[in-house]
Amino acid sequence: MLVSRALNDGTATFNDNGLSALELYEQAAPLVSIGAWSCDLHSERLTWTGGVFSLFGLSEIPERRAVVEMYGEESRERLERQRHRAIEARAGFSLDADIIRPDGSRRWIRITAATQNANGRAVTLFGMKQDITEDYERWERLRAQAECDPLTGVANRAAFQRFLDRAKDEPETDRVGALLLFDMNGFKQINDLWGHAAGDACLVALGERLRRAFPHASLVSRIGGDEFAVLLPPDGIHAEIEAKVRSRICNLLAPVAWDGQWLTIGVSAGLAFAPEAEELDPQALFVSADRALYAAKADRAGVLVRA
Repeated sequence: MLVSRALNDGTATFNDNGLSALELYEQAAPLVSIGAWSCDLHSERLTWTGGVFSLFGLSEIPERRAVVEMYGEESRERLERQRHRAIEARAGFSLDADIIRPDGSRRWIRITAATQNANGRAVTLFGMKQDITEDYERWERLRAQAECDPLTGVANRAAFQRFLDRAKDEPETDRVGALLLFDMNGFKQINDLWGHAAGDACLVALGERLRRAFPHASLVSRIGGDEFAVLLPPDGIHAEIEAKVRSRICNLLAPVAWDGQWLTIGVSAGLAFAPEAEELDPQALFVSADRALYAAKADRAGVLVRA
């Protein structure tokens, strides 16, 4: 049973063992790896309960700047973006983020935040932080299974669709430099002449070759029957990137061994670069690359066409 006792500075709640509600919370919080926090927006001074110390693997609170540096790059960008919006709107936010603790271990945390306001402006951010690492890793394993093309082993259309559905201002879109679309030439003829097993062997070979040709791609995905997409990071001058892509396409064209035969494959490719001076629209990038791909398919002499 909980009872309330009046104190000089307010009212505290105690249980039968004489623990205050705060003490009870501090005892129970480690059971679910959760803690409370606040940040004074004028001084940037942080206040943590014991659960947050445990989450971050720290014994004392550093300056907020040092805490922010513990977040992964993408999570840090999201945190600062959502934090700024919440302060401006005097509202709250929720965010899942990764951190690297001093011992080198990576943890995922769920942050919930609200603002305390005075005189028409936010003066304090406060909320809860909870360790969700096990749930996150379990979800990632399930998502990886759901977004993997079972034939080729690269990502499937669902994974590519996640990219297309991203908002223009999401941090991940800043890491996209170009989109490559590939289409296997003569795929129907391979199926007709040698059977679908031969066609499957060609698809598997192309998927593996794309992974090897573009090891730094953020995504290699099979998006249709014989169509693949490759997301490239920003990596230098466009002309240099195009030259690298052309040189690597040669590695895709080697014959494929199947049932004692060598099957000849060809590819057409469309290349579109993300805009440098404005936010990326994933759908618009896809349309540009798709048009370039169709131009390449129409021009039998050209393997790659740049939008």
